[in-house]
Amino acid sequence: MSAITHELSLEKFHEQIDYVLAHYHQHHLKVDDFSNIVIGGLGGSGIGGRLARLAFINKMPIPVEVFNEYHLPAYANEETLVILCSYSGNTEETLSMYAEATEKDCKIVCVAAGGKLKSLATEAGLPFYSVQEGFQPRMTLGFGLSTLVMILGELIGEDYTEELRGVETMFKSPADIISKATNMYQFFQATIAQKFVVVCDLPYEAVAIRFCQQIQENAKGEGFYAVLPEANHNMIESYYEKHDTNFIFVNSGTNSRVNARFEFLKDVLDNLGNKVYEYPVSGTSLKSIFEVIHATDWLSIWASNDKKVDNMQVGIITRLKAHLDKN
Repeated sequence: MSAITHELSLEKFHEQIDYVLAHYHQHHLKVDDFSNIVIGGLGGSGIGGRLARLAFINKMPIPVEVFNEYHLPAYANEETLVILCSYSGNTEETLSMYAEATEKDCKIVCVAAGGKLKSLATEAGLPFYSVQEGFQPRMTLGFGLSTLVMILGELIGEDYTEELRGVETMFKSPADIISKATNMYQFFQATIAQKFVVVCDLPYEAVAIRFCQQIQENAKGEGFYAVLPEANHNMIESYYEKHDTNFIFVNSGTNSRVNARFEFLKDVLDNLGNKVYEYPVSGTSLKSIFEVIHATDWLSIWASNDKKVDNMQVGIITRLKAHLDKN
């Protein structure tokens, strides 16, 4: 297992962004040359694609979809840009997408620390972006998301270097983030072993997914998310009594109608005695997105410590890989 702990990776998170900016090189691709973009990746390597997609949803003039799968969509063709991310470089689903992208004559860009994906990209002369080795994949969001932001930004002719430098600076002096994370942890400490449900709006959907992944892998707990307004048309009908659930609300505040839905749902849950924590979000900037991720990452680590589980070990995932190797 990696000698780099989750705590150390968070404390030195700014170094990941610095690494990306120091090693980024232009791919010289333009968005006008493509009809759509597909980002492929799994787990800690795949969440960056979901975050990047939403970060560019109001800027990218062509569709961007994220696939955590073995196969590309049927519409993928020579006008599709396929960006594949695999920290190890050996993720079987991602390698399967690489093979299909090659067969379909898609344009391919790869992000990896090594492995077969790096070898394939290098041999084929494809645009390739390195990631520093020695981490567990779920520790490497700074590498993956920052790289994707630079790649997508270049596609539309925008340079995100200064914006990412601002994020890096924030993480060099993270006292405010740690304070917010601590407040959230103290709010849930007595019920830390209960499942978590993150209620969010669309700009923070991928952030909510990220936290669920972290609470699952690090703290070995259940994590689920729900997006408003959709969840007001179904999930809300499950709240006629108190639940053994820790609720986190993450709302960008960018839609007044969605704001009203958050207010109503909080009132419903509060009146039943549920624990609801509203994370103080300020807009939808990259800095805000990174901040919420960092704070909730810390929460997942502190939860694992309180539950006395090993956040470095993923025993069932290891057993699954052994099972797949046999089949």
